[in-house]
Amino acid sequence: MKKVSLRAYSAILIALCVITLLVVYIVRYVNHGEDWALYFDYATSEFSYTLTDRNGVVLANMGGGTKTYADDPEVRKVCYHVVGDYGGNVGTGALQSFQKELSGYNLIGGIEQHDDVTLALTVDSELNKIAYNALAGRNGCVLVSNYKTGEILCMVSSAALDPVDPPENIPDGAYINRCISSSFTPGSVFKIVTLTAALENIGDLSKRSFTCTGGIDVMGVRVSCTGVHGTQTIEQAFANSCNCAFAQLALELGADTLSRYADALGITRTHTLDGNTTAAGNFDKDESGSAALAWSGIGQYNDLVCPYSMLRIVSAIANGGTVVEPSTLGVSEKMTKLISPSTAQKLSSMMNYNVAYHYGTSRFPGLNISAKTGTAELGGENAPHGWFVGFLNDEEHPYAFVFLIEHGGTGLSGAGALANEVLNYAVSLPAPQPAPVQAD
Repeated sequence: MKKVSLRAYSAILIALCVITLLVVYIVRYVNHGEDWALYFDYATSEFSYTLTDRNGVVLANMGGGTKTYADDPEVRKVCYHVVGDYGGNVGTGALQSFQKELSGYNLIGGIEQHDDVTLALTVDSELNKIAYNALAGRNGCVLVSNYKTGEILCMVSSAALDPVDPPENIPDGAYINRCISSSFTPGSVFKIVTLTAALENIGDLSKRSFTCTGGIDVMGVRVSCTGVHGTQTIEQAFANSCNCAFAQLALELGADTLSRYADALGITRTHTLDGNTTAAGNFDKDESGSAALAWSGIGQYNDLVCPYSMLRIVSAIANGGTVVEPSTLGVSEKMTKLISPSTAQKLSSMMNYNVAYHYGTSRFPGLNISAKTGTAELGGENAPHGWFVGFLNDEEHPYAFVFLIEHGGTGLSGAGALANEVLNYAVSLPAPQPAPVQAD
């Protein structure tokens, strides 16, 4: 009897072990099956997997015993961070992000032997050329998207390299896509966040006047402005990018409110772009009434912003408060409400006023543009980062944009000039039709 019981217990134990291992295998297969399957060597397969831009320009091709990139070395370089490389040095490139789509993998069948696969990205390689060349060797990044469809039309990060013929000394940060994987001191583009909070929390904002004498004293610390703007409305203070006015707003709103808006607008959060996690920004809550809080409300102190996060904000403003989440793989179906339609309309009008009242429409011939500049002071002898963010009021070309030049001087003369060159080329192209929606 004891032998029968022992055998029964042993059988049950073995069965439990088998079931446990099976459950572990199934869980690991669901979570990691794609990674296992992608050990498949499609370079030696007779099938072809091709990556193109929105116009059919081949950016990469795998299969038939070869792994190749675009024929044009300039295209290879300007699209380097969008495409990535076969070595995985750029972990956020399409060759890494879209392995599943390129290989034809599915959970049930693994990698099936099928017809050749072509995957069309939404980016325009010619527009990338214009943007990269306009950066003229300066570190920085350019993002241009269709705010109605979410399609990213231009994504450029500099410095970059030609994966076929990389230089002996790899440029600093060449493997990092600054558009999505880095965050920077924002300077005055952060005033969009402070203004949003003020519009929704200060009832008489439109009736107020703000006086600027070149600086204000906050608990014994001088918060300096870039000029002496005199008495201004909130529209004029925003156009003048007046530090005095926005420091006062930050102090009145308080750290809790500003922090809440920085989070709600996505500044301090990570986001997901085509499966890649973007860099989070930063907003430190300092004590109420402090000079640090005043500086943080104008985009200095410890503020940091990822260019991609700023693209989402200006896209939402242009689109009535809701961002169509950007993608490099066809029209996006995901939307996120960031602000109310009424607040978006006010921000849009004030950003357009910036150009008409302060920047000058003559700087942007042929463009009906709403924008905000940023000159991010970095301290010491470091030249400031230059930002220019906003969107076009153009039904045929509904483009949102972010231009950043590291150590590029003032936002208007540096990044603004870059924007003018790239956007004028962008609107000279035929109005873009949505890139093909990719099959599952």
